[in-house]
Formats: sequence, structure tokens, C-alpha cells
Amino acid sequence: MIDPLLLACTRIGTFDGARALTNASGFFFERDGALFVVTSRHVFVDAPSGHHPDRIELEIHSDPDDLGRSVAVSLPLYAGGLSLWRQARDAGGEVDVALLRVDRALLPPRALLRCFAPAQLQLDTSEVPAGQPVAIVGFPLGFHDTLHHLPVVRQAVVASAFGLRFQGQGYFLTDGRTHRGTSGSPVVMRVPGQVAAGDALPWRLLGVHSASMDLRTRDRELDESLGLNLAWYADILLTLTAEAVPGS
Repeated sequence: MIDPLLLACTRIGTFDGARALTNASGFFFERDGALFVVTSRHVFVDAPSGHHPDRIELEIHSDPDDLGRSVAVSLPLYAGGLSLWRQARDAGGEVDVALLRVDRALLPPRALLRCFAPAQLQLDTSEVPAGQPVAIVGFPLGFHDTLHHLPVVRQAVVASAFGLRFQGQGYFLTDGRTHRGTSGSPVVMRVPGQVAAGDALPWRLLGVHSASMDLRTRDRELDESLGLNLAWYADILLTLTAEAVPGS
């Protein structure tokens, strides 16, 4: 029995034409029948580093009876010179979360994946105390189970007051070990008393992992890295999907 959480995540490769650029993490989100892949906005474009892919590839399980079989599904990032993904801004500026709609016709006929939905968003902040254990599920440095095409799970805890915008920004902090390639990973906590049943995800989606936090003033010789991470609040997905699904 595979925890459906692992099937809700996907490895993302970014490309400029045929040239491979970077690896990242993402997850599936469904609303009103529309399917999206969610990741960090800087996976799709990052001007400061000169990162400008024109397409991404998702690794999708193609046979429910054999996890060893997968296909790469290519999704363009632009059409007619315009970006196809959706990103958001809030009172604090740009939010490092973006989503891209996935045409189900591009998926293999027997595609095996699971999706988060609005019902899985953790909107009750009182249920997430400081120090709450969470999982960050993704592909650090591209590392994963290459035989079964599944992500790895890193443990962390909520390291700031959940529900408050840390330093006025739309994110909270986690304390856990992460690496490049984890950008776009879901930050989740297990629902007490619930177990996986069919397609159900016994997890709540708290945020989208973005990057590690450090101090520019840190003495690189005397002081270790803070080991803290930024996770953007996942409720931004309600705004992004409402714009992408007319009438929702």
C-alpha cells in the first residue's frame, strides 16, 4: 500500500528547448475537475539567475500495476509570447508560488497520480501550534527512488506562528534540512486518526516550500546556517485556481 501522498508529488524538469536546465519538485492540485501542477514560481522563471525555461517535464506513473513504469509529460510555459502559468502578488509583493494547468489528454491512459483539493487546505490556524511536526515531500538535488519514481520525505517542524505573515510576508517558517531541488514541495501534516483509503489523502496542505533562509550577516566561519526554510501559505491556491477556473 503506497501512501497517496507520494503519488501526489511529481519531479519537475525545466528545459530550454531540448536543453535540460534544472530539477525541482511539485504536486498536483484539483479544483472543479481542473488539474494543476503547483511549484515555486522561480522554477518557471527567475530573472536574477537568468533562469528562463520554455517548458517543463513531469514524471508520471503510467501503469498502476507497475510503479517502475513512467513517462515524461512535456508542458509548454508560453503560448504566443505569453506565460501560461499563474502566479500571485499580495500586500507584501510577489508570492513564490505558481501553478500550471495540466491537460488530462496529455497524460498516459492509465496515469497513476493523486491530487490535493481545497478540502485538504489547512485553514484553521489553531490546529497548527508552534513546533508542529510536518513533512516536506520532494526531490532534493533530484534524489528519489529511481526504480519506483517516488519522492523522499524530510521531517521538519513549524518554526514560526502559523497563521501570521512572518515579517509581513505571506509565508511561515519550517525548521528542517532541505536542499536545492526541493523548491515547490508540499509542506503537510498528517490528519490525526486518519489513514489512507483509496484516493483519499490523510494529510493537510499547509504550504509550498520555497527556499532556505539565512542571514547575510552570518559569520561563514563561526556560525552555522540557520537551517530554517520559507513556506508560502497554501491558501494562495484558492486565489490562483479561482482565476483559472471560470465560474468557480
